[in-house]
Amino acid sequence: MSTTTLPPIIQASKRSHFDSVPVIDFSNAKSQNIRERLELANEIREACMNVGFFYIKNHGVDQNLINEARKNLEEFFALPLEEKQKIIGEGIKGYSPLQSGKNDPYASQGDMHEGFEFGWEDLEVTEAGKTRDDGVMSGDNLWPEQPRDFRKAALVYYHALIEFGLSIFPLFALALGLPETFFDDKTTKPAALMRMLHYPPQKGITDNRVMGIGAHTDWECFTLLWQDEIGGLQVLNQENTWIDAPPIPGTFVLNIGDQFARWTNDIFKSTVHRASNKTGARRYSIPLFFGVDYDVDITPLDICVSSERPSKYPSVTAAEFVKSRFEETYGKTKAHEDPAAGRVVAASA
Repeated sequence: MSTTTLPPIIQASKRSHFDSVPVIDFSNAKSQNIRERLELANEIREACMNVGFFYIKNHGVDQNLINEARKNLEEFFALPLEEKQKIIGEGIKGYSPLQSGKNDPYASQGDMHEGFEFGWEDLEVTEAGKTRDDGVMSGDNLWPEQPRDFRKAALVYYHALIEFGLSIFPLFALALGLPETFFDDKTTKPAALMRMLHYPPQKGITDNRVMGIGAHTDWECFTLLWQDEIGGLQVLNQENTWIDAPPIPGTFVLNIGDQFARWTNDIFKSTVHRASNKTGARRYSIPLFFGVDYDVDITPLDICVSSERPSKYPSVTAAEFVKSRFEETYGKTKAHEDPAAGRVVAASA
């Protein structure tokens, strides 16, 4: 490997079978040594091509911020249902009750989780109009009155994760054989939605339980997931076998979404995944869905296209793509594929 570049991504080898999710150490993510950054980018490249998922350790996000966010989300979800229902919005932001969504269209019932979703907001501004124009996902955030510190804890953690997410883009650029600054002008107002999720205890026969989140792929470039110690995340491999992705203390799980898969002409893999809660205990998780600016064209990159691998997708902006997926999922405008074949197109919005 050259000390300044990685081999062209188009020359990547065929995807290999995987039976576990790799763990990648981000200690050298901001190293002044280009060779160390390239070595890290190569690990990311292999994980994105072959698995579509990887754990991140030594990420640098303050554990105290995660703990505070978790404390407040647990208190929020413990509130009476009528209190939580006060912040059910007309769009996707605010509270969503149990089984109000169904990611797997073949599931008999809705997903067995409740959630709270919000987008970018200036922590220091408290009056109306504090959110920004997020295209199809626009709309003011809806905050509960209780817990008292919920908004602050959620937004402080959100902005810390936004900063971390932005720091990953130069590594993705290196992994693709692009200049490290390639994504800088494409992430000036990154589309980023955070969901706080609660999976209640379930009773009954384990194999027949309703899924916490049904089989799906995510829409955006990538997802950063914090999951508690309970576990339940599973990833579908090339053999259509569900592989456990158990919680590892001190890590995030990163998975590639459909935008990056499209942008890389499917060289980066957006992998089908699901989550269930089979423990009888309460489970909590916080995914951040991270996309580029909505006006960015995500037509397959030239470096991901060749005569042997022609472009699979027409020109489309990130906003147009998200809107189409939103309508497809919630408007049911298109047929869905068989989830057992690993082609589920529902999204965890």
